[in-house]
Amino acid sequence: MSTDKLDSALNLELESLSADGRTKPPERIIEKYIPPRGETGPRYRLKGSEMEFIRFNSNSYLSLSNHPSLVAAADKATLDFGVGPGAVRFIDGTFSHHIALEKRIAAFVKKPGAKIFNSAYTSNCGLALSISNKKTHWIGDQLNHNSIIRAMRITNIPSENKGIYKHNDMTDLRRCLEEVRPEIERVVVVFDGIFSMRGDFAPIHEIVDICRSYDDKFKDGVITIVDDSHGIGAYGDTGRGTSDHCNAWPDIVVGTFGKAFGVNGGFIAGSHALVESVRQKADTYIYTNPLSVADCAAALTAIDICDSDEGLSLLENLKDRTAQFRKGLENLGLESISGPHPVVPLMVRETQKTQDLVKYLFENGVLVVGLTFPVVPRGDETIRFQINACHTSTDILYVLDLLSKFQ
Repeated sequence: MSTDKLDSALNLELESLSADGRTKPPERIIEKYIPPRGETGPRYRLKGSEMEFIRFNSNSYLSLSNHPSLVAAADKATLDFGVGPGAVRFIDGTFSHHIALEKRIAAFVKKPGAKIFNSAYTSNCGLALSISNKKTHWIGDQLNHNSIIRAMRITNIPSENKGIYKHNDMTDLRRCLEEVRPEIERVVVVFDGIFSMRGDFAPIHEIVDICRSYDDKFKDGVITIVDDSHGIGAYGDTGRGTSDHCNAWPDIVVGTFGKAFGVNGGFIAGSHALVESVRQKADTYIYTNPLSVADCAAALTAIDICDSDEGLSLLENLKDRTAQFRKGLENLGLESISGPHPVVPLMVRETQKTQDLVKYLFENGVLVVGLTFPVVPRGDETIRFQINACHTSTDILYVLDLLSKFQ
């Protein structure tokens, strides 16, 4: 037996993706991290190039991945317990570090309990499996992340038990709630906290108020869920995310340790009953190995830093650099989507110009993400810049100068 026939079919599918403009370029390989020097932040060396690159495409908003305390915590945990858990959680794969991290993140996002996963993606999928039944109706924002869309699909509920409201349109959210069939017992409203391609945020205070007004209409109520993966640690006065910014907390918080916290893994935080249901019913928790103790120890340290004066200082610098970059774009007459989040989209609105600008920035040592049709509609072509706390004022000025010369 061979895979020759399968390979031929797969190659045809790949050719079709390429013809549609949906294939991804070869993955660049980072070979070296170069610490900050003088007035510049860290740089990176890519395989096959002697150039030093600055990353404006990293989710590590607080720049904690190389923090000495995180590295030391991971090293100690590894020396104490080894590099892997050796089993899933319910077969003696639970270590003290897993429990400590669950308690710490629950307290950080102001919930009674939490359960950690090896990604926010698997967290969303596991949550959907845990809280859905035949009389559940799901409602989501039009621009929700792929992991939320996938989570809604794997529940296997019929299409009439799903609703999509226009992006951040509260009138349309009310429409979706009004259209829920009377026999439904449980309604779930799910949304991103920060919409990662745009940098805008969900008006959680409005969503919670609207959903509360419909709560008595259904036997199990209306449950609100935020996936705040791009908000936790990087947004709000205390870094607790979009809920912190809006001063309103939904019923369930999903998040990640892999962005602002600079480590790896995801979590679900909510009531004790919810957490136990996840432990008993979530396939993506039950049947896969948990995070390593090194990840847990590093994540615990990252949360402690976020909750300290050092963390507030990093958050303040992140806000300052974001404001500097956004103001610089404005001064250059370039279009963006307003907001204080460190995801800063540059609206280019032409495919070829977007590709040319990404190439130009790369040739000058700047890594960014370009989004073109069909990933985004024609006319919405964008370059996503992501500001990190390690970026200096000099770094921001360098990129703005490049953009001024490209025009």
